[in-house]
Amino acid sequence: MKNISSLLIVSLLSGATTLGAYKLFIDPDTAILNTKENIITTATSSYAKPVGLSSSVLDFTDAAEKTVHSVVHVKNVTYRTVNDPVLQYFYGYKSEQRQTQVGTGSGVIISEDGYIVTNNHVIKDASDIEITLNNNKVYKAKLIGTDSKMDVALLKIDADEKLSYSVFADSDQIKVGEWVLAVGNPYNLNSTVTAGIISAKARNLDNNSIQSFIQTDAAVNPGNSGGALVNTNGELIGINTMISSQTGSYVGYSFAVPSNICRKIIEDIMEYGNVQRGILGVEGGELNLNASKELGIAQSSGFYVNKVNKNSGAEKSGLQKGDIITSIDNQKIDSYADMARVINTKRPNDPVKVGYIRGTTQYSVSVILSKTETLTAAFKGISLENLDISDKKRFNTSFGVKISDINNPNLAPYYDELKGNIILKVDNQKAVDVETVSAILQNKAENQSIRLEMINKSGQILRIII
Repeated sequence: MKNISSLLIVSLLSGATTLGAYKLFIDPDTAILNTKENIITTATSSYAKPVGLSSSVLDFTDAAEKTVHSVVHVKNVTYRTVNDPVLQYFYGYKSEQRQTQVGTGSGVIISEDGYIVTNNHVIKDASDIEITLNNNKVYKAKLIGTDSKMDVALLKIDADEKLSYSVFADSDQIKVGEWVLAVGNPYNLNSTVTAGIISAKARNLDNNSIQSFIQTDAAVNPGNSGGALVNTNGELIGINTMISSQTGSYVGYSFAVPSNICRKIIEDIMEYGNVQRGILGVEGGELNLNASKELGIAQSSGFYVNKVNKNSGAEKSGLQKGDIITSIDNQKIDSYADMARVINTKRPNDPVKVGYIRGTTQYSVSVILSKTETLTAAFKGISLENLDISDKKRFNTSFGVKISDINNPNLAPYYDELKGNIILKVDNQKAVDVETVSAILQNKAENQSIRLEMINKSGQILRIII
């Protein structure tokens, strides 16, 4: 696993301040295959078995045996060409050298014909991806598709045999306190099994993120990323993704992408070639005691609606500012992460049943999730929006954000030159979309300068500092 020294091993830069700010329709992440093939096997609804604390009952051997054969070692090999600055400075010529960087992690086989799910950060920027099975056979893998926001990637190997694979369980049915196993390859130690319990559900480590994790105390270390989190029947309930640690090693908490979200991402990649996300069309925040006191309301849990987006499914269904969403599809909503967990398993045009409180009365309404191809944001008087398909074709780019308007008086003389330009980088960081840019800028003070790299309407690359 690459870059293990950070506090949070996986990047959480992509985030939106509200569910109404999700990027919905098409993610810019790589997707190579477009097919409706169903590669996922699901478990029966009654998937968990009780495990007691007595020595005669506490037995994880069956679950471990089922899982270790479906968990693989993933090696990411990246090649880079670098110049020796010393030789260039003293002798005036470039000395190009090829450097090889190797990262490792885990993956889970999800079909007998060799589809594998892992973390996006495990294979990010890979030149070659190598898979080692539990029987030590080695195969080259190809990347099928990724979702950087949820940190999920789908790989494929062409094996010469039918492979053992994991069955997907319903992660919505898991309970806090339930026993789980984490299986992976920490520190290149293959087929390592650790046990723990589910510590929390719908955990969001960044209030601006659309992610919603399963938290567990099963020991997870560098190299476990992309491995399996399974119930006591050996059925997949999550993909181990990250740890929270100041040292880069396990200190008691780890996090996994729920299997239902992972399953939906895989199905999207296989059917559409990209990840599809629906939005409710509301903005606001989760309630707590302080927020409720400030708003002057009695309800202290749920999602408070501060704004309803125009032409959204929420507006069409009659939701209003001041409503408190308490459930979606009969699943209780206590937090922002609860909403993200449910919405992330849906697609545009999917109907959801929304329970909400208006005043003192409880209501229920059906909402059709909407989609949008443009999101807006603003910084330093510059309004931004995501690119549409025509923008991408015109500027021959798969990413970037468009300057839609300028309200900064200092930039007024350059209005015509800047409006309509496509920003590619912000402070040398890739401007994937409005969400990404918002995340980059959220810790910037208003008086700090910002370096922008952009394409103007004539196709020229410009670099400015504002």
